[in-house]
Amino acid sequence: MKRREFITLLGGAGAWPLAARAQQRSMPVIGYVHPGSHERERRQVDAFHRALNEAGYREGQNVAVEYRWAEGDFNRVPALLADLVRRHVSVIVAGGGTALAAKAAGTSIPIVFTSGIDPIQQGIVTSLNRPDGNMTGVAFFITALGPRQLQLLLEVVPAAKLAGLVTYAGYPYAKFQIGELEAAAKALDRKLLVQNVASQAELEPAFAALSQQGVGALIVSPDPILTEWREQLAAVAARHALPACYGLREFAIAGGLMSYGADLPDAYHQVGIYAARILKGAMPADLPVVQAVKVELVLNLKTAKTLGLTFPLPLLGRADEVIE
Repeated sequence: MKRREFITLLGGAGAWPLAARAQQRSMPVIGYVHPGSHERERRQVDAFHRALNEAGYREGQNVAVEYRWAEGDFNRVPALLADLVRRHVSVIVAGGGTALAAKAAGTSIPIVFTSGIDPIQQGIVTSLNRPDGNMTGVAFFITALGPRQLQLLLEVVPAAKLAGLVTYAGYPYAKFQIGELEAAAKALDRKLLVQNVASQAELEPAFAALSQQGVGALIVSPDPILTEWREQLAAVAARHALPACYGLREFAIAGGLMSYGADLPDAYHQVGIYAARILKGAMPADLPVVQAVKVELVLNLKTAKTLGLTFPLPLLGRADEVIE
């Protein structure tokens, strides 16, 4: 073998792993943080990936996704975000009410958030059309749907004079939902009783207290932590014979009486669209905050029968899904 050929072969053999490592280092990385768990958020994650795939990105091939799940503990979120910042990811997806924590992380990394309330009111951005800084995302105003949830529930239990609201004590949107629901209850000539819970162990005594005080129509906050506990919530509501309306379809599927709320997979599909556009060079400030308007009403006939209730025919006719 000629010396030149030997050098070429030697160089080629060493170049492969070097090239592979360089390609791996250049692969963009999306950091995905959420206060819940992957198992509970599977539909949203699938919708997010579907949008990435539509834009030509496939995890493990030309994009990497580093997930950070708080597993039901909001207190872990700042540390999870700090870890993603240290890793210099290409874009951060801040889901499940973590937008304020992402903003507080003080990073210049582009952030795509989801917000259950007006992100201007929350202080995330100053404009929906031209979000300032490095943040944009999807707002689905989930807490603003509380008054409509109460109206729908009162179609089922019109005699209820005392309404209840269960919220997670650490949920950053809770104060906004409480204020909106208090105003709605007053407009409907009802009183509102609020119960904050900080752990699953507090669910039973909280629901017992609501039942003992005569609550006849219950709204459960659609925050990510309570969503993690949806089976327990549906079960304890049934034990105390409390008619409840929830903010997400998953609750009705888990045995809740009814749900009325945002179509979260649709919102996270839009998050995926924005993440892909940023990877291709778009600036967050040039991507208007999307106001998601798709909502769904789901009724559970089996639970209604267990509670001795009947859904009015007009309500059944408006339902997007009826669980039998």
